[in-house]
Amino acid sequence: MTSPDLDFRPLTPALMDSLQIIFKGTWGRSCWCMHPRMTDAQMRALPGEGSAKDRKRAAMEKLARRPVAPGVLAFQGDEPVGWIAVAPRGEYGRVDASRATPRVDEEPVWVIACIAVRKEHRGSGIAVRLIQAAAAYALENGAPAVEAYPRAGETRTGDDNAYFGTEPMFRQAGFEIVRPPLENLPRNWTPRVTMRTRAQ
Repeated sequence: MTSPDLDFRPLTPALMDSLQIIFKGTWGRSCWCMHPRMTDAQMRALPGEGSAKDRKRAAMEKLARRPVAPGVLAFQGDEPVGWIAVAPRGEYGRVDASRATPRVDEEPVWVIACIAVRKEHRGSGIAVRLIQAAAAYALENGAPAVEAYPRAGETRTGDDNAYFGTEPMFRQAGFEIVRPPLENLPRNWTPRVTMRTRAQ
């Protein structure tokens, strides 16, 4: 299927409703992409009024007010179709602490933590284009390299099980493996590779 014409926009407070449209019917509807940034206890302790979901949205909106956005949205015309989170690794407390995604070295990489494409737009190459757009945004904002921890191997999986991406997806986007799947992790953990790209 031919990849559609897309417009990529860094997240701002004015685009929060567009992000909500993308998250509808996905893992992101209650997470608001705060999961990679915080432990469950930290998310429960978020300040503000309303439900936990409301407070996560408010936390993401606060991030969207910063000069450098916490991610990029894809639009097809005026329709929001996809989202990708990218930020310096140190902002992703859960990623940085996880045994599944330890640091490779001391390079201050940025990380692509999650990807969401609306169900009716999947299978058209939007995810790969989002990865490329997020990497370009990170590199333009000073990242020496951009890293991700996608599902290892070529086996297909359900889209909602691949919110952190797949190895073939990142290969298509120009990333290369810098570390194979880790050994001696619990059997029920998804094997993940560490992949990177940098400015040419």
